[in-house]
Amino acid sequence: MIKKIALVLSVLTAFACLCMTPAGAKEVYINGIDFGFPPFGYVDKAGKPAGFDVECANWIAKEMGFEVKHQAMDWDGIIPALNAKKIDFIASGMSATESRKKIVNFTLPYYEVSQVLLVLKEKTDDFNTLLTTGKKIGTQRGTTSTKRLNDLLATGKYNFKIVEYDSTDLSMEDLKIGRIDASSMDSSIANELNQDGTYKTAGSFENSTEEYGYAVRKGDDELLNLLNQGLKKLMADPHWQMLKDKHNIH
Repeated sequence: MIKKIALVLSVLTAFACLCMTPAGAKEVYINGIDFGFPPFGYVDKAGKPAGFDVECANWIAKEMGFEVKHQAMDWDGIIPALNAKKIDFIASGMSATESRKKIVNFTLPYYEVSQVLLVLKEKTDDFNTLLTTGKKIGTQRGTTSTKRLNDLLATGKYNFKIVEYDSTDLSMEDLKIGRIDASSMDSSIANELNQDGTYKTAGSFENSTEEYGYAVRKGDDELLNLLNQGLKKLMADPHWQMLKDKHNIH
């Protein structure tokens, strides 16, 4: 009798769960974003996720028939969060590097960047001087900039100190007050920061061209295909250029 009661309760519970799920409910995917990477992904003054990638993902979700929620995260933990299924994809200015391709899959590329050094406008040190005279170079943890700087030091041909930060915004605060001599970053964010005339680009790293793509977990082919289809539609739509103009992405 006890087994029969347990079985009936189990069936009723399952039925109740089904009844609570709205018919035709849309799939909800969580996008992880870097909280300090304008214009691609950031948290605005109202505390809400914003940026080019956020708006692109919103357009794709509407077009492809799913819902998207954006979760701000520390960059150095964003891929582990993806693979731990805390988020479903990453649309936040992520370079599709060979090392990352080993642990996640990427959509088709949608933007190309290089790695540069940003300095205060009045500074006169050139690119080579910054990397060979013991200067302090800021960089965001977990980025391709950090990896590139460490690779250069490993050659033994350069002399500089790496100062790591949780976000590019924090490195720029220290650059303003002279705690570091330059900050290494993607050219996309450097272009954004250069607009007010406070900074300038001291130079770019050789062979540093990279492509941005959305990252998904290995084996999540359904979502990968969905995002690829959405990206293709977006880039063929006039709204793509409108978003690029709005966020000054060229």
